[in-house]
Amino acid sequence: MIKINKLEIENVKRVKAVKIEPSLNGITIVGGNNQQGKTSVLDAIAWGLGGNKYRPSQPTREGSVVPPYLHIVLSNGLIVERKGKNSDLKVIDPNGQKGGQQLLDSFVEELAIDLPKFLHATNKEKANILLRIIGVGDQLHELEVKEQEVYNQRHTIGQIADQKAKFAKEQPYFTDAPKEPISASELIRQQQEILARNGENNRKRQRVTQIQAEFTQQDREVTRLQAMLDAAREKWAQLKNDLVIAQKDAIDLLDESTAELEANIQQIDQINHKVRANLDKDKAEMDANEYRQQYEVLSIEITDLRKQKTDLLTNANLPLPSLSVEDGELIYKGQRWDNMSGAEQLQVATAIVRKLKPDCGFVLLDKLEQMDLDTLREFGQWLEQEGLQAIATRVSTGEECSVIISDGYVVGEENVSFAEPVGEIDAGPTWKVGEF
Repeated sequence: MIKINKLEIENVKRVKAVKIEPSLNGITIVGGNNQQGKTSVLDAIAWGLGGNKYRPSQPTREGSVVPPYLHIVLSNGLIVERKGKNSDLKVIDPNGQKGGQQLLDSFVEELAIDLPKFLHATNKEKANILLRIIGVGDQLHELEVKEQEVYNQRHTIGQIADQKAKFAKEQPYFTDAPKEPISASELIRQQQEILARNGENNRKRQRVTQIQAEFTQQDREVTRLQAMLDAAREKWAQLKNDLVIAQKDAIDLLDESTAELEANIQQIDQINHKVRANLDKDKAEMDANEYRQQYEVLSIEITDLRKQKTDLLTNANLPLPSLSVEDGELIYKGQRWDNMSGAEQLQVATAIVRKLKPDCGFVLLDKLEQMDLDTLREFGQWLEQEGLQAIATRVSTGEECSVIISDGYVVGEENVSFAEPVGEIDAGPTWKVGEF
């Protein structure tokens, strides 16, 4: 990874003349009070490495008649200079060959010299940057769209199931009602059949009466006409036999009542109302169960889609372990961006910068006075562990500062000019973790 070995800045914004040799690993803090030139140091580096789009609107220090001068030595041996009236860029490689901005752009990541652009981006923009560099953005988007479609479908199915269940619960149920609606014509037909059978029974009873009368008459005839006894006896015997048979047919006959059918006919509307209510309740319960089954199937599909998303990110080459994307937002160690600590946010941002251009081994950070010393120490430890370089500013003159800028100079190195040959300038102590 390419880092900054040394930089010399003169007459840029508030800087008069500053020389700094940053620590190659960890964090180098440029401290000092407000309006002394700290941020001007970072702006000068951004201009030197990032091109004229980072050129300050007024690059020349107010009151100076000498044009801005930038001299940056990189760890790969490149020397980057801006000097002269037009502050033209000159890039010289270790072999003495000249290059230009295109060479710098090949390894200098824009976010490394403008990290606030990432830090101040929306949560969705941060996530999109990560997905773009690991190459799974389109796949994840398709899975998220599919998941949302299935989720919406499941939500609708769940609402219908709840409505059906509520309707079934509110419906009355009549245990005394038949399973199917009653037909009035069917009841009338049954009534007519019963009346027909009863008519047949009545005919048989009349037959008994008729035979009984004939038998009585013949008995008198036998008495009166003794002379005709033989002829009458034969007929009498036959009639007697018929009487016995007829009596046997009629002795156990019971007439069926049509009272229940007549009552049912009168109450048919009421009965059918109960039947329909029972059928509606049964149908609603059946529908509710079917929709619940559909809901469970869709839940399984959503779980599978979420697993595909997890597997996609798990198998991706992420800048940091425990870094992921959920619902279009960065997640680190289970926390969304606004719940991450300041050190964690810087770790994520720096790791993403490194992933964007692996050869870019440094980042510039402004206004670290917002972080306490423990957070700075934690971030510095992580930088050293990862072999990364950070050059940062902080409104402070404490021991955590690697150099102190005052009135455009490094404290202790005032009145230095790079326009003339100068000896090596010690920029002061380079802060390392554990030294404060």
